[in-house]
Amino acid sequence: MTASVNLNAAEHRPSRFGRMLEDRLPYLIVAPAILILLLVGLFPLIYSLVVSFQRITMTESDTSFAGLLNYAELFRDTRLWASLGHTAIITAISLPLELLVGFLMAQLFIDRMPGRQIFVALLVLPTVISPIVAGATWRLMFDVRFGPIGQILSFFAGEPVRILWTVNPAYVYPAIIICEVWQWSPFMFLLLLAALSNVDQSQLEAAEIDGASYLRVLRAIVLPAIAPVIAVACLIRGLDLVRIFDIIWALTEGGPGSTTETISLYTYVQGFSQFETSYTAAISFLVIALLTLITTLVLKRMELAR
Repeated sequence: MTASVNLNAAEHRPSRFGRMLEDRLPYLIVAPAILILLLVGLFPLIYSLVVSFQRITMTESDTSFAGLLNYAELFRDTRLWASLGHTAIITAISLPLELLVGFLMAQLFIDRMPGRQIFVALLVLPTVISPIVAGATWRLMFDVRFGPIGQILSFFAGEPVRILWTVNPAYVYPAIIICEVWQWSPFMFLLLLAALSNVDQSQLEAAEIDGASYLRVLRAIVLPAIAPVIAVACLIRGLDLVRIFDIIWALTEGGPGSTTETISLYTYVQGFSQFETSYTAAISFLVIALLTLITTLVLKRMELAR
């Protein structure tokens, strides 16, 4: 009887190939999906990289190999570096303001209040609007003849205030930054509200009993607790600000002149106005390299902080 049972067990025991197939079955199931994602995600990048080493334009049929000619041209292109500078200015001013406004809004709504959900839903509305629509809306609001901004300023000044927000070089950056902060501060607000809701209440209560000031509690308890969320939020918004296009296109179209032309607008102009396809691909890979470097440094910094 025992010999019969052992014989049956041996018959049902999976072969070596069967065990190997069973162990690797999960990988085999997801392999087609991963392969498709790699093809969809990597093929355009590889194709663009190949194009950046050629002489392709939309007006000529020359597709010969150019080597590093397009990349060498990047270092002589003063308008390219100026556009990177404009992008850096907008990012360096908008990001801290969005973080500050989002944090103040989160502090305001951290305590329970009647109708809190309704107010939160209303506050996040700007974030769900398309940036091109937000830019067009603010262009109307800044309009010197019909816009409410001028009328409000005139009311407080006691005399007509006529500011050419989208034309005067002294005001185009404030106009862009106001629009950016208005649209994306609610994004910071949502993330920081969730982070503040998870701060250890026992520590806050102990600090309150000890009579600690608000600033001391903020510096010693609150900010360290929400620091990872702040870092991730700044990373996401920072990368998004580097590729800012829609709002500026709707507000100023990069003008006056090229005063507010960011790297995304300049890339668009080179690709779709100047028809420099290969040079545009080289610009894109320069931006990718810069973003990869910044992201790596930030992630490394976050890892060290943890």
